[in-house]
Amino acid sequence: MAKIQLFDFELSGNCYKIRLLLAMLGITYERVRVDSTAGETQTAEFKALNPRGQIPVLVDDDTVIWDSMAILVYLARRQGDTRWLPDDALGEARVMQWLAVSENELLYGLARARVAVLFDKPFDIAQCHRDATPGVNAMEQQLSTADWLAADHPTIADIACYPYVSLAEEGQFALAPYPAVRAWLARIEALPGWQPLRA
Repeated sequence: MAKIQLFDFELSGNCYKIRLLLAMLGITYERVRVDSTAGETQTAEFKALNPRGQIPVLVDDDTVIWDSMAILVYLARRQGDTRWLPDDALGEARVMQWLAVSENELLYGLARARVAVLFDKPFDIAQCHRDATPGVNAMEQQLSTADWLAADHPTIADIACYPYVSLAEEGQFALAPYPAVRAWLARIEALPGWQPLRA
């Protein structure tokens, strides 16, 4: 059995973030499927792992980490390599500000629009698009003069923002007006270890 287990659902963008980083770090792990659309995150057994009843959850021997941002930070630090998460104050702050975008505009905008379309959830798609726009605009502005969001190389900021942006059109959010963002998506997809959502 693999040392690391990832409790995830193949269609979840937040789980996809973790699978991407694990693949790019070359870490072997066991996937444990938890269908959040069928209530499997709400069982007593699952809530013993994550009392919030959400995926993903990472189990590393006796260590249990929940929340996609926390897992990204944990994996980056676990490797002992500051490339994915700088350890200087400014470098770390630049990563964290993009993690905030991923958990605000991209989650409440792009992710919710996608869930409304794919899973018929009662979110207002037009409002989701309005919520997403400031975040995607900020990304376009940053990426019009830089290859990556937070440094001169990929970091967990890019991994955190990538899934819901790459899946934006599944939520009927057009990326055509964002050439720098589309070029950044292509750069991520050219990285060693990249895999599609439905791998």
